[in-house]
Amino acid sequence: MEGSWVSLWVLLLFLTQWASSIVEDGLLNNGDFETPPIGGFPNPSLAAGEGTTPVPSWTINGTVELIKSGQLQGGMILIVPEGKHAVRLGNEAEVSQNVELEKGSMYSVTFSAARTCAQLEELNMSATGAAASTVDLQTLYSVEGWDAYAWAFQAQLEDGAETKLAFKNPGMDEDPSCGPIIDNIAIKKLFTPDRLEDNAVINGDFEEGPWMFRNATLGVLLPTNLDEEITSLPGWIVESNRAVRYIDSDHFNVPQGKRAIELLSGKEGIISQMVETTPQKQYNLTFTFGHAGDTCQAPLAVMAFAGDQAQNFHYSPTGNANHQLANLSFTARAERTRIAFYSVYYNTRSDDHSSLCGPVVDDVRVWGVSGSARANGPGFVGLLLGMVLLVGLALA
Repeated sequence: MEGSWVSLWVLLLFLTQWASSIVEDGLLNNGDFETPPIGGFPNPSLAAGEGTTPVPSWTINGTVELIKSGQLQGGMILIVPEGKHAVRLGNEAEVSQNVELEKGSMYSVTFSAARTCAQLEELNMSATGAAASTVDLQTLYSVEGWDAYAWAFQAQLEDGAETKLAFKNPGMDEDPSCGPIIDNIAIKKLFTPDRLEDNAVINGDFEEGPWMFRNATLGVLLPTNLDEEITSLPGWIVESNRAVRYIDSDHFNVPQGKRAIELLSGKEGIISQMVETTPQKQYNLTFTFGHAGDTCQAPLAVMAFAGDQAQNFHYSPTGNANHQLANLSFTARAERTRIAFYSVYYNTRSDDHSSLCGPVVDDVRVWGVSGSARANGPGFVGLLLGMVLLVGLALA
């Protein structure tokens, strides 16, 4: 009996140690690049291309440089998104880190990125066994000179095996001092919320999404992602060539809960979802939209789509309200109906005229209207028309 208890205790200890090895939500090991390498941080005067800097907890390939906030390069100040240090990737250079994940689970990686001197800089993100993705750093969404992004993937390896997360500069610029800067890399395991009985929309309140740092005053950008199964915003996809912004109530006006979406770049920033519907049934698409409280210049308006119906809604609050309710009625034509939103205008902030902004969307719902027509019967309207026809024939 005593041996059984010992075996059980050993098994529990093993399971506890295995579970603790799975990466936790939050910053990766030295994800902010503030851990000094052996011998301390390099001299900022090190010229680009002279050598590769060792980066604790990361494997490097190519010319990777640890840079310091305020560091000059050719008369230009290099941008460090957060803290005092970040890494810059030279031509075809890469940094990677191995993490243990749960097979089949969805993960979102949040990171900050900035470009240096090349307008067409890009950053490739990849995970073992998952499709790689590329973020175009040409568009700056903030006057700060950097933006936070989120990228999602599905873990493919067996439980306990390690997944290689890699960030690579795919470019080969003539100037070796050019290359993207990355900082603040964090990870979060995603969960897809259950569909509510009275709402066909999944994650309509946007509460489930990528990791956000408490000091993330710029929010997190969600770039184009046409795979509705693997997205940093469960249930939703970004189907345009520009990003939308995931925001929190600590730094923005959020209509309800703690999270919402700010639509950017007009028609170039679209979010959408395919919802389950019953053909020929009438539905209402309702949502809350308003001002994020980030000095975004008026006018603000949202274009909403539900199947073959579309309508724009202009933000015109009353009193001290910073949001309002919108409703779009539609009749489903199929078993799945696309709903989508984008900003009608291309808005910028009034305090810098460079940072992109737009209306906030939250609390999206699709619900069936009782008594509406269905495919399996004439419905109330059909019966009423039939009665009118019969009365007309009788009178004739």
